[in-house]
Amino acid sequence: MPGTIGIFDSGVGGLTVLTALRERLPSQDYLYLGDTARLPYGSKSSTTIRRYALKAAEHLFRHDIRLLVVACNTASAFALPALIKISPVPVLGVVEPGVRAALAGGARKVAIIGTEGTIRSGAYQKAIRRLAPEVSVTAAPCPLFVPLAEEGWGDHPITDQVAEIYLRPLLETGLEAIILGCTHYPLLKPSLTRVAGPDVSLIDSATAVTDAVIRLSGGSTTGRTGTGRVVIHLTDASDRFRRIARAILGSDPKNLEVIDL
Repeated sequence: MPGTIGIFDSGVGGLTVLTALRERLPSQDYLYLGDTARLPYGSKSSTTIRRYALKAAEHLFRHDIRLLVVACNTASAFALPALIKISPVPVLGVVEPGVRAALAGGARKVAIIGTEGTIRSGAYQKAIRRLAPEVSVTAAPCPLFVPLAEEGWGDHPITDQVAEIYLRPLLETGLEAIILGCTHYPLLKPSLTRVAGPDVSLIDSATAVTDAVIRLSGGSTTGRTGTGRVVIHLTDASDRFRRIARAILGSDPKNLEVIDL
C-alpha cells in the first residue's frame, strides 16, 4: 500500500480524523488501525500506553505508510517521542495541532477537556505554555463523554446535562476556547456548543490535524469525491464499532480486517 497515510487510534474516535482527511485529500489512500480490543487507553498507565502505541505503529510501518497520524490524544500525550524515535516516516500527533489552532484564533483563556490520561499527562498544558506562556490554561477530565459519544448521544438532553456539570466551572473563568482533547468529542458538538455558548470556540482536533497533514503532504484540497482506498484494521470488530463507524463515516466500513497485535 505505497503512499498510504496511516492513522492510529485506540478505538473509533480517530475515524473523525479519517473523515476530515478524506474530505480534504479525497484521492489519498488510508490505513486506519483501531486498537479496539484494548481500549480505553485513557485509564491505563503511561508504560502500557507506550507499549500499545509502539506495537500499533510497528504494524502500520509494515504496510509501507508514508506518514503516521496518531489520532489518539492519550497516545499522543504519552507515546509521541517514543514513536518519533522509531519511525521511518514523519509522525504527527493531535496535541500540538490542536494547541496551534486555538492560539491562531487569538484565544487568551483556553481550556482542555479530555480523558483522564490525556489531562493527567499535562501535554496540552505544556504545549500552550511553551508556545504562548502568556495564555491562561485550565484542564478537566470528562470521562463520561466517550461513552456518550459511542452511544450516539451527541445531541441529547442527557449529554447537555453532563456537559453542564463538566464545563460550567471552566466557563465561569471567562473562557474563549475549549480544545476538544479527544477524537470522540467532536461527535458531541451539538450538545457542547449549546452549553459552551456562541462566544466560546470549540477546537476540533480532527480539523486541526487535517490542516497539519496537508501542510506536510502538500496535497490537494479540492474536496472532490474521494477515489482513494480506505482499509480498516481492528484488534476487535464488535457490532458496537460497526454502528459507531457507520454514523461517523456515513456508510458501513468496507475493507475491514481483524488483526492481532
